[in-house]
Amino acid sequence: MYRLCVKEHFDAAHSLRGYPGDCAKLHGHTWDVEVQVEGERLNEIEIVYDFRRLKQDLREVLDRFDHKHLNEVAPFDRLSPTGENLARHIFEELERRIGEEVRVVRVNVWESPQACISYEGKR
Repeated sequence: MYRLCVKEHFDAAHSLRGYPGDCAKLHGHTWDVEVQVEGERLNEIEIVYDFRRLKQDLREVLDRFDHKHLNEVAPFDRLSPTGENLARHIFEELERRIGEEVRVVRVNVWESPQACISYEGKR
């Protein structure tokens, strides 16, 4: 099994609905997002998946959120824009884009250098 990992970042603000503390107030992060995909077979040029394609797929997902107020961008206009919901949303968007060559196995969302949320999909 081969596993590829790419990392990107974006800047965005959010406020956590119903949170009993300062995070209920509007605040921002530089979000780091790491994606891991895996596959069993190498293709005709002996790679499991093109890093460039994976980075592009991730960048296209993240560009919707970059320099935005997440509470105003779907699906976070109705879901709380927590790191957990963000990780799941990115995972599911990448699953739709990537197809069957490889499988998305994990999305890590870092809202600070010390705090990370991981989503690995449904088992």
